Amino acid sequence: MISKAKIHSAILVMALLFSEYASAEWQLREFNVMGTRARVEFWSTDKALSATLHEQVEADMRRIDASMSPYKPDSELSAINQKAAEQAVVVSRELFALIKRSIDYSQLTSGAFDITFSSVGFFYDYRQHQRPSSEQIEKHLAGINYRHLVLNDEQGSVAFKSQGVRIDLGGIAKGHAVDRAIDILKRGGIKHAYVSAGGDSYALGNRGDRPWMIAIKHPRDKTRSLLTIPLENLAISTSGDYERYFDENGVRYHHIINPKTGDSARNSQSVTILADNSTDADALSTSVFVLGPEKGLQLIDKTPNVSAVIVDKDGKVHYSSDLVSIDQ
Repeated sequence: MISKAKIHSAILVMALLFSEYASAEWQLREFNVMGTRARVEFWSTDKALSATLHEQVEADMRRIDASMSPYKPDSELSAINQKAAEQAVVVSRELFALIKRSIDYSQLTSGAFDITFSSVGFFYDYRQHQRPSSEQIEKHLAGINYRHLVLNDEQGSVAFKSQGVRIDLGGIAKGHAVDRAIDILKRGGIKHAYVSAGGDSYALGNRGDRPWMIAIKHPRDKTRSLLTIPLENLAISTSGDYERYFDENGVRYHHIINPKTGDSARNSQSVTILADNSTDADALSTSVFVLGPEKGLQLIDKTPNVSAVIVDKDGKVHYSSDLVSIDQ
């Protein structure tokens, strides 16, 4: 006859073994890329395949960074900024398509999303607490206008209509990288995964028998979350004034630039967007942040399959109409 103590010991051993087995199936890798921390986690029992997929995802994100970083002098994006005012610059189909998609968002948001913000944004250095003077902003503000971009579909080229124009894909490139990563994992047979790059994430399938639980940071308290959202097969992107910023004389200067002023947008503290893909979520979180809560919610409420959570400049939380109806 087996004693209760032995039964309990056996159950404990089995539980520990099951726990170790179960945790081993979730394959996790983290690395720094695109100026942020990336996280790639997915369910797979094939260790060799998992290692290959992790390598492919990381390599692809680094490839995108090498092509689209405005800080790397040999990137495709830098070549555009250096030469496009003098001549049309032929770029990769991928970069051309993302620039074209950016212009679509500029048109959708009446210029609230504009990759030419860098014409003034280039003068900010948040680590060094440097910002352009009012004279510099006045001199270079005319360079912020997506209509300065001339795209030739047949040649796959980009040109600028005038001098002093610069572009930066910081409001859309990480979302694109996350979508690419999810595509790689799907092609590898992965059905449950979570990929994030900074404030941009996509939750594929679920986490075990439950949805992925994604926390939204509180914009003014690092010790707690604003709220936690369950996600399955959905992208989430948060833009906030607390990531790259400095305070000066009671004013916060951060990296989300209002294209109309060349200064930091200040009607919101953070904007979180839920969408079908990370590229759209990334671009819309930036757009809504610039637009502010009232105009931002108007845009989201007329955009299919998109939801928003906005913290305004006073800390009040606003929800898109679909989330409000669920909450009530």
